[in-house]
Amino acid sequence: MKIHFLPDQVTVEAQPGEPLLEVAERAGVVIPTGCLMGSCHACEVEIDQDNFICACISSVPTGKAEITINIYSDPTW
Repeated sequence: MKIHFLPDQVTVEAQPGEPLLEVAERAGVVIPTGCLMGSCHACEVEIDQDNFICACISSVPTGKAEITINIYSDPTW
């Protein structure tokens, strides 16, 4: 599966079930983190428009050939 990271414009191959933070790190994309338990929402990203998840507790979904992950940078982190 192809993962497109925005706004970095980076594309990387990933396997379903692979942790999103590991995929991002392998692609050289930094996703801000905080608690690493999904509570603080510092790692919240948007997948395929209007679907927001915490990257620290999420993995690559199954059933798709590609997804787009849009990363928003919060200046307080």
